[in-house]
Amino acid sequence: MTSHFNVPVEVETFYIAAQSDPSSDRYVFAYTITIRNLSEESVQLLRRYWLISDANGKQTEVEGDGVVGEQPCLAPGSSYRYTSGAVLETPVGTMQGHYEMATSQHERFKTDIPLFRLAMPNILN
Repeated sequence: MTSHFNVPVEVETFYIAAQSDPSSDRYVFAYTITIRNLSEESVQLLRRYWLISDANGKQTEVEGDGVVGEQPCLAPGSSYRYTSGAVLETPVGTMQGHYEMATSQHERFKTDIPLFRLAMPNILN
């Protein structure tokens, strides 16, 4: 798979205190992803792959078709935004991964999702 396409990924994270229960080792996070197509041709997001790690060293892999039930097409210059979530057993963790994309010519490539941190507020200095 080639990766000469310019499709950067940006991430914002949020701790969801109302759904979390630290006494039961349940920490709920949401993340908003923005995918921008800075390439000169349309691309479609086909699959996702995540590696989720908590502070205990537990790693979970998640993969599947699309994101939030969709396989969005992005025209040149457009962006796609969605929000999803993760539940950890520790107040701090990380996520990283990639999206498998395809051009209108059916050329497949991967776009990396940069490593980002999930952290309960005020837990890290």
